[in-house]
Amino acid sequence: MEAIKNLPVAIIGAGPVGLAAAAQLVRRGLKPLILESGPSAGTSLRAWGHVRVFSPWRYVVEAAAAELLRSTGWNAPDDDALPTGTEIVEQYLEPLARVPEIAKNILFDAKVSAITRQGLDKVASQERDAAPFQMRYTDKTGTERSVIVRAVLDASGTWSRPSPMGVDGLPVIGEKSASDKIAYGIPDVTGRDKADYAGRCVLVVGSGHSAINAVLSLLDLQATAPATKVLWALRRNRIERLLGGGLNDQLPARGDLGLAAKAAIENGRVRLLAPFSAQSIQTAGDGLHVEALVDGQPEQIAVDRIIVATGLRPDLDMLREIRVDLDPAVEAPRKLAPMIDPNLHSCGTVPPHGVVELTQPEPGFFIVGGKSYGRAPTFLMATGYEQVRSVVAELAGDHKAAREVHLVLPETGVCNVSSSPSAAPSAGGCCGGPAPAKVDACCVPDVEVKEAGKSGCGCGSTAPTQSETAAAE
Repeated sequence: MEAIKNLPVAIIGAGPVGLAAAAQLVRRGLKPLILESGPSAGTSLRAWGHVRVFSPWRYVVEAAAAELLRSTGWNAPDDDALPTGTEIVEQYLEPLARVPEIAKNILFDAKVSAITRQGLDKVASQERDAAPFQMRYTDKTGTERSVIVRAVLDASGTWSRPSPMGVDGLPVIGEKSASDKIAYGIPDVTGRDKADYAGRCVLVVGSGHSAINAVLSLLDLQATAPATKVLWALRRNRIERLLGGGLNDQLPARGDLGLAAKAAIENGRVRLLAPFSAQSIQTAGDGLHVEALVDGQPEQIAVDRIIVATGLRPDLDMLREIRVDLDPAVEAPRKLAPMIDPNLHSCGTVPPHGVVELTQPEPGFFIVGGKSYGRAPTFLMATGYEQVRSVVAELAGDHKAAREVHLVLPETGVCNVSSSPSAAPSAGGCCGGPAPAKVDACCVPDVEVKEAGKSGCGCGSTAPTQSETAAAE
Protein backbone atom coordinates (compact mmCIF):
# COMPACT_ATOMS: atom_id res chain seq x y z
CA MET A 1 0.00 0.00 0.00
CA GLU A 2 2.86 2.40 0.73
CA ALA A 3 4.18 1.93 -2.80
CA ILE A 4 0.77 2.81 -4.21
CA LYS A 5 0.67 6.03 -2.19
CA ASN A 6 3.82 7.15 -3.97
CA LEU A 7 2.14 6.89 -7.36
CA PRO A 8 0.64 9.98 -9.00
CA VAL A 9 -3.05 10.87 -8.98
CA ALA A 10 -4.39 10.90 -12.53
CA ILE A 11 -6.65 13.68 -13.77
CA ILE A 12 -8.47 13.25 -17.08
CA GLY A 13 -8.89 16.65 -18.71
CA ALA A 14 -6.95 19.94 -18.55
CA GLY A 15 -9.90 22.29 -18.36
CA PRO A 16 -10.87 24.55 -15.45
CA VAL A 17 -11.86 21.76 -13.05
CA GLY A 18 -9.09 19.39 -14.10
CA LEU A 19 -6.36 21.98 -13.62
CA ALA A 20 -7.98 23.12 -10.35
CA ALA A 21 -7.68 19.53 -9.15
CA ALA A 22 -4.00 19.54 -10.16
CA ALA A 23 -3.43 22.76 -8.22
CA GLN A 24 -5.12 21.27 -5.15
CA LEU A 25 -2.91 18.18 -5.38
CA VAL A 26 0.22 20.34 -5.60
CA ARG A 27 -0.96 22.33 -2.58
CA ARG A 28 -1.32 19.06 -0.66
CA GLY A 29 2.10 17.76 -1.70
CA LEU A 30 0.67 15.08 -3.99
CA LYS A 31 1.82 14.47 -7.54
CA PRO A 32 -0.72 14.99 -10.33
CA LEU A 33 -0.64 13.37 -13.74
CA ILE A 34 -2.93 15.22 -16.16
CA LEU A 35 -3.98 13.53 -19.40
CA GLU A 36 -5.54 15.97 -21.87
CA SER A 37 -6.97 14.65 -25.12
CA GLY A 38 -6.33 17.92 -26.95
CA PRO A 39 -3.08 19.63 -27.93
CA SER A 40 -3.24 22.25 -25.16
CA ALA A 41 -5.05 23.20 -21.98
CA GLY A 42 -8.70 24.13 -22.37
CA THR A 43 -9.13 22.56 -25.80
CA SER A 44 -12.90 22.22 -25.35
CA LEU A 45 -13.26 25.87 -24.34
CA ARG A 46 -11.71 26.94 -27.61
CA ALA A 47 -14.62 25.28 -29.41
CA TRP A 48 -16.85 27.98 -27.93
CA GLY A 49 -14.12 30.56 -27.49
CA HIS A 50 -16.20 33.29 -29.17
CA VAL A 51 -18.83 33.12 -26.41
CA ARG A 52 -18.67 35.33 -23.32
CA VAL A 53 -19.60 33.67 -20.03
CA PHE A 54 -21.80 35.16 -17.33
CA SER A 55 -19.23 34.51 -14.59
CA PRO A 56 -16.83 37.35 -13.84
CA TRP A 57 -13.18 36.44 -13.50
CA ARG A 58 -13.37 36.32 -9.70
CA TYR A 59 -15.34 33.05 -10.00
CA VAL A 60 -13.46 31.61 -12.97
CA VAL A 61 -10.06 31.54 -11.21
CA GLU A 62 -9.77 28.81 -8.56
CA ALA A 63 -8.02 29.67 -5.29
CA ALA A 64 -5.22 27.05 -5.29
CA ALA A 65 -4.58 27.73 -8.97
CA ALA A 66 -4.31 31.45 -8.27
CA GLU A 67 -1.66 30.75 -5.62
CA LEU A 68 0.47 28.84 -8.11
CA LEU A 69 0.03 31.50 -10.79
CA ARG A 70 0.96 34.37 -8.48
CA SER A 71 4.23 32.60 -7.68
CA THR A 72 5.17 33.00 -11.36
CA GLY A 73 4.41 36.74 -11.52
CA TRP A 74 1.07 36.21 -13.28
CA ASN A 75 -1.06 39.30 -13.76
CA ALA A 76 -4.61 38.45 -12.72
CA PRO A 77 -7.45 39.69 -14.96
CA ASP A 78 -9.97 42.25 -13.73
CA ASP A 79 -12.13 40.46 -11.16
CA ASP A 80 -15.32 42.01 -12.49
CA ALA A 81 -14.76 41.49 -16.22
CA LEU A 82 -16.67 38.76 -18.07
CA PRO A 83 -14.26 36.63 -20.14
CA THR A 84 -14.85 34.74 -23.36
CA GLY A 85 -13.93 31.09 -23.63
CA THR A 86 -10.77 32.01 -25.53
CA GLU A 87 -9.78 34.56 -22.87
CA ILE A 88 -10.19 31.93 -20.15
CA VAL A 89 -7.83 29.66 -22.04
CA GLU A 90 -5.21 32.26 -22.94
CA GLN A 91 -5.20 34.32 -19.73
CA TYR A 92 -5.75 31.55 -17.17
CA LEU A 93 -5.58 27.91 -18.27
CA GLU A 94 -2.54 28.05 -20.51
CA PRO A 95 -0.49 30.06 -17.97
CA LEU A 96 -1.56 27.59 -15.28
CA ALA A 97 -0.51 24.64 -17.44
CA ARG A 98 2.94 26.28 -17.77
CA VAL A 99 3.50 26.48 -14.01
CA PRO A 100 6.45 24.12 -13.42
CA GLU A 101 4.69 21.94 -10.84
CA ILE A 102 1.96 21.23 -13.40
CA ALA A 103 3.85 21.47 -16.70
CA LYS A 104 6.16 18.58 -15.82
CA ASN A 105 3.15 16.39 -15.03
CA ILE A 106 0.85 16.99 -18.00
CA LEU A 107 0.45 14.91 -21.17
CA PHE A 108 -1.23 16.54 -24.17
CA ASP A 109 -2.79 14.64 -27.07
CA ALA A 110 -3.37 11.80 -24.61
CA LYS A 111 -6.85 10.37 -25.17
CA VAL A 112 -7.88 7.98 -22.39
CA SER A 113 -9.72 4.92 -23.68
CA ALA A 114 -9.99 2.70 -20.60
CA ILE A 115 -9.45 2.54 -16.83
CA THR A 116 -9.07 -0.68 -14.84
CA ARG A 117 -7.38 -2.13 -11.76
CA GLN A 118 -3.92 -3.46 -12.56
CA GLY A 119 -4.21 -7.19 -13.21
CA LEU A 120 -7.95 -7.28 -12.41
CA ASP A 121 -11.05 -7.05 -14.51
CA LYS A 122 -14.34 -5.61 -13.29
CA VAL A 123 -15.56 -8.90 -11.79
CA ALA A 124 -12.44 -9.71 -9.72
CA SER A 125 -12.77 -8.74 -6.05
CA GLN A 126 -9.85 -10.34 -4.21
CA GLU A 127 -7.39 -7.65 -3.01
CA ARG A 128 -9.04 -5.22 -5.41
CA ASP A 129 -8.72 -2.16 -3.20
CA ALA A 130 -4.96 -2.77 -2.87
CA ALA A 131 -4.35 -2.73 -6.61
CA PRO A 132 -3.39 0.51 -8.37
CA PHE A 133 -5.29 1.80 -11.38
CA GLN A 134 -4.06 1.16 -14.88
CA MET A 135 -5.07 3.65 -17.55
CA ARG A 136 -4.88 3.06 -21.28
CA TYR A 137 -4.45 6.05 -23.56
CA THR A 138 -3.48 6.88 -27.14
CA ASP A 139 -0.80 9.49 -27.83
CA LYS A 140 -0.64 11.89 -30.78
CA THR A 141 1.09 9.30 -32.95
CA GLY A 142 -1.76 6.85 -32.44
CA THR A 143 0.38 4.63 -30.22
CA GLU A 144 -1.40 2.92 -27.32
CA ARG A 145 0.23 3.44 -23.94
CA SER A 146 -0.60 2.75 -20.31
CA VAL A 147 0.21 4.34 -16.98
CA ILE A 148 -0.16 3.16 -13.37
CA VAL A 149 -1.66 5.59 -10.80
CA ARG A 150 -2.98 5.53 -7.24
CA ALA A 151 -6.30 7.30 -7.93
CA VAL A 152 -8.25 8.79 -10.83
CA LEU A 153 -10.28 11.99 -11.10
CA ASP A 154 -12.33 11.95 -14.30
CA ALA A 155 -12.75 15.63 -15.23
CA SER A 156 -13.16 14.97 -18.94
CA GLY A 157 -16.41 16.92 -19.17
CA THR A 158 -19.21 16.29 -21.65
CA TRP A 159 -18.41 18.59 -24.58
CA SER A 160 -17.31 15.72 -26.81
CA ARG A 161 -20.72 14.04 -26.51
CA PRO A 162 -23.47 16.42 -27.65
CA SER A 163 -26.99 15.07 -27.47
CA PRO A 164 -28.59 14.29 -30.83
CA MET A 165 -31.57 15.97 -32.46
CA GLY A 166 -34.20 13.32 -31.76
CA VAL A 167 -36.80 14.01 -29.11
CA ASP A 168 -36.38 10.39 -27.97
CA GLY A 169 -32.67 10.81 -27.25
CA LEU A 170 -31.61 9.07 -30.47
CA PRO A 171 -30.26 10.60 -33.67
CA VAL A 172 -33.03 11.31 -36.15
CA ILE A 173 -33.06 8.94 -39.11
CA GLY A 174 -30.59 10.45 -41.57
CA GLU A 175 -28.96 12.74 -38.96
CA LYS A 176 -25.62 10.96 -39.06
CA SER A 177 -25.40 10.88 -42.85
CA ALA A 178 -26.18 14.60 -42.99
CA SER A 179 -23.51 15.46 -40.40
CA ASP A 180 -21.58 17.70 -42.80
CA LYS A 181 -24.50 20.15 -42.71
CA ILE A 182 -25.26 19.84 -38.99
CA ALA A 183 -23.39 21.63 -36.18
CA TYR A 184 -23.72 20.91 -32.46
CA GLY A 185 -23.46 23.46 -29.66
CA ILE A 186 -22.78 27.10 -30.52
CA PRO A 187 -20.96 27.52 -33.84
CA ASP A 188 -19.27 30.87 -34.50
CA VAL A 189 -21.79 31.94 -37.13
CA THR A 190 -20.54 35.53 -37.34
CA GLY A 191 -16.86 34.57 -37.28
CA ARG A 192 -14.94 31.50 -38.37
CA ASP A 193 -18.10 29.64 -39.47
CA LYS A 194 -19.75 32.58 -41.22
CA ALA A 195 -19.47 31.13 -44.72
CA ASP A 196 -21.61 28.16 -43.70
CA TYR A 197 -24.53 30.31 -42.54
CA ALA A 198 -24.55 33.68 -44.33
CA GLY A 199 -27.56 33.89 -46.64
CA ARG A 200 -28.75 30.42 -45.66
CA CYS A 201 -31.92 29.07 -44.12
CA VAL A 202 -30.89 27.67 -40.73
CA LEU A 203 -32.87 25.45 -38.36
CA VAL A 204 -31.87 25.78 -34.69
CA VAL A 205 -33.06 22.94 -32.45
CA GLY A 206 -33.07 23.44 -28.66
CA SER A 207 -34.75 25.40 -25.90
CA GLY A 208 -31.88 26.49 -23.65
CA HIS A 209 -29.52 29.42 -23.65
CA SER A 210 -27.16 27.74 -26.10
CA ALA A 211 -30.01 27.72 -28.60
CA ILE A 212 -30.82 31.35 -27.77
CA ASN A 213 -27.19 32.26 -28.37
CA ALA A 214 -27.23 30.54 -31.75
CA VAL A 215 -30.49 32.23 -32.78
CA LEU A 216 -29.32 35.70 -31.77
CA SER A 217 -25.98 35.25 -33.52
CA LEU A 218 -27.83 34.30 -36.71
CA LEU A 219 -29.92 37.44 -36.35
CA ASP A 220 -26.70 39.45 -36.03
CA LEU A 221 -25.58 37.79 -39.25
CA GLN A 222 -28.74 39.03 -40.97
CA ALA A 223 -27.39 42.58 -40.67
CA THR A 224 -24.68 41.81 -43.24
CA ALA A 225 -26.41 38.90 -44.98
CA PRO A 226 -30.11 39.83 -45.17
CA ALA A 227 -31.06 36.59 -46.93
CA THR A 228 -30.24 34.60 -43.77
CA LYS A 229 -33.41 32.96 -42.42
CA VAL A 230 -33.87 31.48 -38.96
CA LEU A 231 -36.21 28.69 -37.86
CA TRP A 232 -36.21 27.90 -34.14
CA ALA A 233 -37.50 24.46 -33.11
CA LEU A 234 -38.43 23.58 -29.53
CA ARG A 235 -38.65 19.81 -29.13
CA ARG A 236 -41.16 20.20 -26.32
CA ASN A 237 -43.81 22.84 -25.97
CA ARG A 238 -41.83 25.17 -23.74
CA ILE A 239 -42.88 28.48 -25.21
CA GLU A 240 -44.39 29.52 -21.86
CA ARG A 241 -41.05 28.82 -20.19
CA LEU A 242 -39.18 30.76 -22.86
CA LEU A 243 -41.48 33.74 -22.55
CA GLY A 244 -41.60 33.38 -18.78
CA GLY A 245 -38.95 31.88 -16.54
CA GLY A 246 -36.45 31.24 -19.33
CA LEU A 247 -36.50 34.63 -21.03
CA ASN A 248 -37.97 36.90 -18.36
CA ASP A 249 -34.94 36.09 -16.25
CA GLN A 250 -33.87 37.36 -12.85
CA LEU A 251 -30.32 37.50 -14.22
CA PRO A 252 -30.07 40.72 -16.24
CA ALA A 253 -27.37 39.54 -18.66
CA ARG A 254 -29.31 36.38 -19.37
CA GLY A 255 -32.57 38.27 -19.31
CA ASP A 256 -31.23 40.54 -22.04
CA LEU A 257 -30.81 37.45 -24.20
CA GLY A 258 -34.40 36.51 -23.54
CA LEU A 259 -35.79 39.93 -24.33
CA ALA A 260 -33.90 40.03 -27.61
CA ALA A 261 -35.11 36.55 -28.57
CA LYS A 262 -38.69 37.40 -27.63
CA ALA A 263 -38.57 40.55 -29.74
CA ALA A 264 -37.21 38.58 -32.70
CA ILE A 265 -40.09 36.12 -32.47
CA GLU A 266 -42.68 38.88 -32.20
CA ASN A 267 -41.39 40.88 -35.16
CA GLY A 268 -41.19 37.82 -37.39
CA ARG A 269 -37.42 37.63 -37.79
CA VAL A 270 -37.57 34.12 -36.34
CA ARG A 271 -40.14 31.45 -37.10
CA LEU A 272 -40.89 29.40 -33.99
CA LEU A 273 -41.72 25.67 -34.35
CA ALA A 274 -43.13 24.15 -31.17
CA PRO A 275 -43.50 21.43 -30.16
CA PHE A 276 -41.15 20.01 -32.77
CA SER A 277 -40.26 16.39 -33.42
CA ALA A 278 -38.04 15.59 -36.40
CA GLN A 279 -38.85 12.27 -38.05
CA SER A 280 -36.16 12.10 -40.74
CA ILE A 281 -33.50 14.14 -42.54
CA GLN A 282 -32.56 13.73 -46.18
CA THR A 283 -29.90 15.49 -48.21
CA ALA A 284 -31.49 17.49 -51.01
CA GLY A 285 -28.90 19.06 -53.31
CA ASP A 286 -26.86 21.47 -51.23
CA GLY A 287 -29.48 21.52 -48.48
CA LEU A 288 -31.54 19.30 -46.23
CA HIS A 289 -35.13 18.11 -46.26
CA VAL A 290 -36.57 17.62 -42.76
CA GLU A 291 -39.78 15.72 -42.14
CA ALA A 292 -41.20 16.67 -38.76
CA LEU A 293 -44.25 16.92 -36.59
CA VAL A 294 -44.90 20.54 -35.63
CA ASP A 295 -47.60 20.97 -32.99
CA GLY A 296 -48.70 17.45 -33.84
CA GLN A 297 -49.07 18.09 -37.57
CA PRO A 298 -46.73 16.68 -40.27
CA GLU A 299 -44.61 19.30 -42.00
CA GLN A 300 -41.84 19.20 -44.58
CA ILE A 301 -39.12 21.78 -43.99
CA ALA A 302 -36.36 22.71 -46.43
CA VAL A 303 -33.23 24.18 -44.82
CA ASP A 304 -29.58 24.66 -45.70
CA ARG A 305 -28.03 24.02 -42.30
CA ILE A 306 -29.06 22.74 -38.85
CA ILE A 307 -27.68 23.75 -35.45
CA VAL A 308 -28.46 21.22 -32.70
CA ALA A 309 -28.25 22.68 -29.18
CA THR A 310 -30.02 19.96 -27.20
CA GLY A 311 -27.56 19.40 -24.35
CA LEU A 312 -24.65 17.09 -23.57
CA ARG A 313 -24.13 13.65 -22.12
CA PRO A 314 -21.14 11.90 -20.50
CA ASP A 315 -18.79 9.48 -22.28
CA LEU A 316 -18.99 6.33 -20.17
CA ASP A 317 -17.13 3.96 -22.52
CA MET A 318 -13.80 4.35 -20.72
CA LEU A 319 -15.39 3.24 -17.43
CA ARG A 320 -16.51 -0.25 -18.46
CA GLU A 321 -13.84 -2.10 -16.44
CA ILE A 322 -14.26 -0.25 -13.17
CA ARG A 323 -17.14 -0.29 -10.73
CA VAL A 324 -19.27 2.83 -10.90
CA ASP A 325 -22.71 3.55 -9.51
CA LEU A 326 -24.65 6.00 -11.66
CA ASP A 327 -28.25 7.13 -11.56
CA PRO A 328 -30.09 5.41 -14.42
CA ALA A 329 -31.79 8.59 -15.61
CA VAL A 330 -29.35 11.45 -15.02
CA GLU A 331 -26.18 9.34 -15.41
CA ALA A 332 -24.61 11.12 -12.44
CA PRO A 333 -23.19 9.51 -9.28
CA ARG A 334 -26.18 7.99 -7.52
CA LYS A 335 -25.88 10.03 -4.31
CA LEU A 336 -25.49 13.25 -6.28
CA ALA A 337 -28.27 12.67 -8.79
CA PRO A 338 -31.27 13.65 -6.59
CA MET A 339 -29.51 16.92 -5.76
CA ILE A 340 -29.06 17.95 -9.40
CA ASP A 341 -31.98 16.35 -11.25
CA PRO A 342 -33.16 19.08 -13.66
CA ASN A 343 -36.74 17.86 -13.22
CA LEU A 344 -36.48 19.02 -9.61
CA HIS A 345 -33.71 21.61 -9.42
CA SER A 346 -32.29 24.72 -10.96
CA CYS A 347 -28.74 25.83 -10.16
CA GLY A 348 -30.10 27.84 -7.22
CA THR A 349 -31.29 24.76 -5.38
CA VAL A 350 -28.24 22.53 -5.89
CA PRO A 351 -26.35 22.46 -2.56
CA PRO A 352 -22.56 22.34 -2.33
CA HIS A 353 -21.25 18.79 -2.31
CA GLY A 354 -18.01 16.86 -2.33
CA VAL A 355 -16.38 13.53 -1.62
CA VAL A 356 -19.37 12.01 0.17
CA GLU A 357 -21.66 12.40 -2.84
CA LEU A 358 -18.94 11.59 -5.37
CA THR A 359 -17.53 8.40 -3.78
CA GLN A 360 -17.88 5.36 -6.05
CA PRO A 361 -17.84 1.61 -5.30
CA GLU A 362 -14.32 1.71 -6.80
CA PRO A 363 -12.22 3.36 -4.03
CA GLY A 364 -9.96 6.07 -5.39
CA PHE A 365 -12.04 6.76 -8.50
CA PHE A 366 -14.11 9.96 -8.76
CA ILE A 367 -16.10 11.63 -11.51
CA VAL A 368 -15.83 15.41 -11.03
CA GLY A 369 -16.79 18.60 -12.83
CA GLY A 370 -19.42 18.76 -15.54
CA LYS A 371 -19.23 15.01 -16.18
CA SER A 372 -20.32 14.37 -12.59
CA TYR A 373 -23.65 15.98 -13.47
CA GLY A 374 -24.29 13.45 -16.24
CA ARG A 375 -27.09 14.76 -18.42
CA ALA A 376 -28.14 17.47 -15.97
CA PRO A 377 -27.41 20.99 -17.29
CA THR A 378 -27.25 22.67 -13.87
CA PHE A 379 -23.47 22.49 -13.29
CA LEU A 380 -21.64 25.54 -11.96
CA MET A 381 -17.87 25.98 -12.29
CA ALA A 382 -17.56 27.09 -8.67
CA THR A 383 -19.28 23.88 -7.58
CA GLY A 384 -16.72 21.88 -9.56
CA TYR A 385 -13.91 23.66 -7.75
CA GLU A 386 -15.45 22.70 -4.42
CA GLN A 387 -15.76 19.10 -5.58
CA VAL A 388 -12.05 18.73 -6.32
CA ARG A 389 -11.00 20.56 -3.14
CA SER A 390 -13.02 18.04 -1.14
CA VAL A 391 -11.85 14.98 -3.10
CA VAL A 392 -8.18 15.95 -2.94
CA ALA A 393 -8.44 16.56 0.81
CA GLU A 394 -9.80 13.02 1.15
CA LEU A 395 -6.96 11.57 -0.92
CA ALA A 396 -4.49 13.46 1.28
CA GLY A 397 -6.00 11.88 4.39
CA ASP A 398 -7.60 15.11 5.64
CA HIS A 399 -11.04 13.60 6.10
CA LYS A 400 -12.31 16.49 8.21
CA ALA A 401 -11.53 19.10 5.57
CA ALA A 402 -12.99 16.85 2.90
CA ARG A 403 -16.35 16.99 4.62
CA GLU A 404 -16.40 20.71 5.29
CA VAL A 405 -18.16 23.10 2.96
CA HIS A 406 -15.81 25.79 1.66
CA LEU A 407 -18.06 27.01 -1.13
CA VAL A 408 -19.89 30.32 -0.88
CA LEU A 409 -21.97 30.65 -4.01
CA PRO A 410 -21.30 33.99 -5.65
CA GLU A 411 -23.59 36.98 -5.77
CA THR A 412 -22.91 37.37 -9.46
CA GLY A 413 -23.83 34.88 -12.13
CA VAL A 414 -21.91 31.71 -12.73
CA CYS A 415 -24.58 30.12 -14.77
CA ASN A 416 -24.52 30.54 -18.50
CA VAL A 417 -23.21 32.50 -21.44
CA SER A 418 -24.14 35.78 -23.03
CA SER A 419 -25.03 36.31 -26.63
CA SER A 420 -21.72 37.35 -28.16
CA PRO A 421 -18.13 38.30 -27.35
CA SER A 422 -19.09 41.95 -27.52
CA ALA A 423 -22.09 41.71 -25.21
CA ALA A 424 -21.70 43.95 -22.20
CA PRO A 425 -22.87 42.94 -18.72
CA SER A 426 -26.06 44.52 -17.49
CA ALA A 427 -25.97 46.77 -14.48
CA GLY A 428 -27.70 45.75 -11.30
CA GLY A 429 -29.41 42.48 -10.54
CA CYS A 430 -27.29 39.36 -10.47
CA CYS A 431 -24.94 38.89 -13.39
CA GLY A 432 -22.85 42.02 -13.31
CA GLY A 433 -24.32 43.30 -10.06
CA PRO A 434 -25.52 42.29 -6.60
CA ALA A 435 -27.94 39.41 -6.29
CA PRO A 436 -31.58 40.12 -5.50
CA ALA A 437 -32.55 39.52 -1.89
CA LYS A 438 -33.01 35.90 -0.82
CA VAL A 439 -31.55 34.54 -4.02
CA ASP A 440 -29.31 31.49 -4.02
CA ALA A 441 -26.57 31.34 -6.66
CA CYS A 442 -28.20 34.13 -8.63
CA CYS A 443 -31.46 32.27 -9.04
CA VAL A 444 -34.86 32.99 -7.61
CA PRO A 445 -35.73 29.96 -5.47
CA ASP A 446 -37.88 27.48 -7.37
CA VAL A 447 -40.84 27.92 -5.04
CA GLU A 448 -41.01 31.64 -5.81
CA VAL A 449 -40.70 31.02 -9.51
CA LYS A 450 -43.43 28.41 -9.50
CA GLU A 451 -45.73 30.68 -7.52
CA ALA A 452 -45.18 33.30 -10.20
CA GLY A 453 -46.22 30.83 -12.88
CA LYS A 454 -42.70 30.37 -14.21
CA SER A 455 -40.54 27.28 -14.37
CA GLY A 456 -37.19 28.04 -12.80
CA CYS A 457 -34.31 30.27 -13.70
CA GLY A 458 -32.71 27.83 -16.09
CA CYS A 459 -29.25 28.36 -14.67
CA GLY A 460 -27.58 25.48 -16.37
CA SER A 461 -29.37 25.29 -19.65
CA THR A 462 -26.42 26.08 -21.84
CA ALA A 463 -23.70 23.84 -23.06
CA PRO A 464 -20.81 26.06 -22.05
CA THR A 465 -21.82 25.93 -18.44
CA GLN A 466 -20.90 22.37 -18.68
CA SER A 467 -18.08 24.35 -19.91
CA GLU A 468 -17.94 27.35 -17.95
CA THR A 469 -17.79 24.20 -17.88
CA ALA A 470 -18.90 21.14 -18.94
CA ALA A 471 -17.47 21.20 -21.70
CA ALA A 472 -14.27 22.30 -20.60
CA GLU A 473 -13.14 20.15 -17.82
